[in-house]
Amino acid sequence: MLTTSTIILTLSSLAPVLGTTTYKIKDTYIGPSFLNGFDHWPYSDPTHGRVNYVDQDTAIAQNLTFAEGKTFVMRADDTTVLDPNGPGRNSVRIQSKNAYSQSVMVLDITHMPDGCATWPAWWTTASDWPTGGEIDIIEYVNGQAPNHMTLHTSPNCTQPQSRRMMGTTTSTDCDASVNYNEGCGVQSSYSSSAGSGFNSIGGGWYAMERTSSSISIWFWPRNSPTVPSTIKAGSKTVNPGTFGTPDATFVNSQCDLNSHFEPHNIIFDLTLCGDWAGNNYPSNCPSTCVDYVNNNPQSFSDAYWDIAGLRVYE
Repeated sequence: MLTTSTIILTLSSLAPVLGTTTYKIKDTYIGPSFLNGFDHWPYSDPTHGRVNYVDQDTAIAQNLTFAEGKTFVMRADDTTVLDPNGPGRNSVRIQSKNAYSQSVMVLDITHMPDGCATWPAWWTTASDWPTGGEIDIIEYVNGQAPNHMTLHTSPNCTQPQSRRMMGTTTSTDCDASVNYNEGCGVQSSYSSSAGSGFNSIGGGWYAMERTSSSISIWFWPRNSPTVPSTIKAGSKTVNPGTFGTPDATFVNSQCDLNSHFEPHNIIFDLTLCGDWAGNNYPSNCPSTCVDYVNNNPQSFSDAYWDIAGLRVYE
């Protein structure tokens, strides 16, 4: 029989501990500092996308990476018709030189990649995936909102269906070896959290807090009156207790987060087609995903990230 105290204890175990920790700025990435703090990743796409990730010199020479002032842009090539038997469309994937554990990451972003065949992501992971875990903070395909936030882990990590968050649970088993690596996912409560809706309002802010007891993600549209003042100002300290209810929360009640998540590097990428975008290519997009990427370079003029700043607090 459940007593009142048992119910309270059960509910509290599904909620992150908020309001007790102030984090201080550790690293700031704005404009050209992305070129120093991140490495371009010129290797084959592990998600089998129709892309060719290029190194930093190539990216800068082809204007696929642009850094100036408070602007950092990463884009896909939008000028080249591809040989169907040759490499994919040139694009960019970058990875932070520093790795982080318990921290808060705040991203100020003005534009996300949009359009058919696109699969952009902002995520963190360890070198020994999936043993060291993966946290997908921003991820969506074919320009279709809303954003999806997901954990991918080694076995024996699941999430309760109901947690204290605004988003909707889409899957509960985080194990990357089951369900075609679906992970344990949450769909954002905001229609403007990704794609054209996000871009039309001038973007917004994302924040992710990782602790030993929870991983929480927040989103604030640019025009939202609820944006915390410390987030808007890029303050030297932040306290997630002032952030409000997270859009997504992952808790340790059925998953030992410390054993499933090692120090993580930060990754931004833009792939095209591939395991998710290609296999879920919508009927309102032209031809097939790969043919569309090969033959329509001008359609990728809106396939770019424009980041005003990334701050990491510890």
